[in-house]
Amino acid sequence: MEQTVTMTVNGKQVSARIDARTLLVQFIRENLQLTGTHVGCDTAQCGACTIHMNGRAVKACSMLAVQAQGADITTIEGLSADGSHPMQKAFHECHALQCGFCTPGMVMSAVQLLKDNPRPTEDQIREGLEGNICRCTGYHNIVRAVEQAAGQA
Repeated sequence: MEQTVTMTVNGKQVSARIDARTLLVQFIRENLQLTGTHVGCDTAQCGACTIHMNGRAVKACSMLAVQAQGADITTIEGLSADGSHPMQKAFHECHALQCGFCTPGMVMSAVQLLKDNPRPTEDQIREGLEGNICRCTGYHNIVRAVEQAAGQA
């Protein structure tokens, strides 16, 4: 069964007729061609699909696109027009990535973390990023990047 879904993505209103079973992550990647939102596990375990919906970090593989009807969505591509969001800069400067697959989800989760707690401790950062899995690093530089973005490094 098809449905029309309309939402605002990265500041632009989008509308499409989609299968009602389409996951939000599929809609973002396949319909909108915004491939920075990654599919890692399809079970909301790894966090690679993290986006912001109505100002909150959510895992786009765990919800249907129709559930985002009327929502305001921000993907990694919309975080800043030129890639210069303070968190993105901190990830770059702290070498907080290796393969880069988890990075968009990590950045989106870290932005939410600092929104909720602008001055987190190292333990709070580690706990706040718990729903994101990086298979390449030991998380040390990721934690340092969040500290730097928070002005603590």
